[in-house]
Amino acid sequence: MRPVGKLMIIGGAVNKGSFSETDYDQNIEKNLNFFERGILRKIITESKHKEDSVIEVITTASQIPQIVGPEYKRAFEFLGAKNVNILDIQNREQANSDAMVARAHSADVVMFTGGDQLRLTSILGGTRFHDTILLKYQETDFVYSGTSAGAAAASENMIYQGSSSEALLKGEIKTTQGLGFIDNVIVDTHFVQRGRIGRLFQAVVNNPRTLGIGLGEDTGLYIHGDEMTAVGSGLVILVDGRFIKDTNLTNIHLGEPISIDNLTVHVMSVNDCFNLKTKELTIENSQYSPVPSVPDVKN
Repeated sequence: MRPVGKLMIIGGAVNKGSFSETDYDQNIEKNLNFFERGILRKIITESKHKEDSVIEVITTASQIPQIVGPEYKRAFEFLGAKNVNILDIQNREQANSDAMVARAHSADVVMFTGGDQLRLTSILGGTRFHDTILLKYQETDFVYSGTSAGAAAASENMIYQGSSSEALLKGEIKTTQGLGFIDNVIVDTHFVQRGRIGRLFQAVVNNPRTLGIGLGEDTGLYIHGDEMTAVGSGLVILVDGRFIKDTNLTNIHLGEPISIDNLTVHVMSVNDCFNLKTKELTIENSQYSPVPSVPDVKN
């Protein structure tokens, strides 16, 4: 059964967010970067109480939470959100505390910032805080949103290490368990800008049941039920391994190049939709639809 809640996973921008400009207050409209593309607006719109929703910005993954947290808070508030809080959980004891669980229960939206996804999962994984937001996502009108590390950690399994240049050498990509908000996918971020296509190829050939999702910067995927919709200014790359015909994966040594025959790749841009159940992509601005009818030829 699909969860009741909604996901918004974002490809990221830079580690400390998009509001690093020194003239932020004077030129806020020019400093929104990917936020102005509608991603944060979409989070607010899809939340239970819209501008009145309780939003918790979680900075656990970041090494500069004192910068990142206030930037996201200002971004949401600029877009009209009235109840935005910052939650900097730094250890598992905090994540298991009554106070953090109460904050999770009260939240309508959680927004996980960028940083280190392994730090995020090692601190929060299996804690009472994690269990609470996971249950809320499964059973209620709740929004999990995450950018960069927060997006990569959303899936059941996640990539946490592996260079782009050597991504198609056997064993180069390291994966571990994520936070488990979506099954049978693996997410990579900063995707186009950092040339990470090979990382997804290896992750998918390791288990072709897994759908690879590569999120470009300034770009997100809104996921509700079986539908994934692209939002933002960039590209989403999907890697589908179900129709792989052949590979040398199990016959080569660690560090040797991987061959793959018949790997399927889709490219999504804003408003395109992909159905997780049927595995079909619908292009919003398709040059081929609607298909014109062909009149019958009468003899």
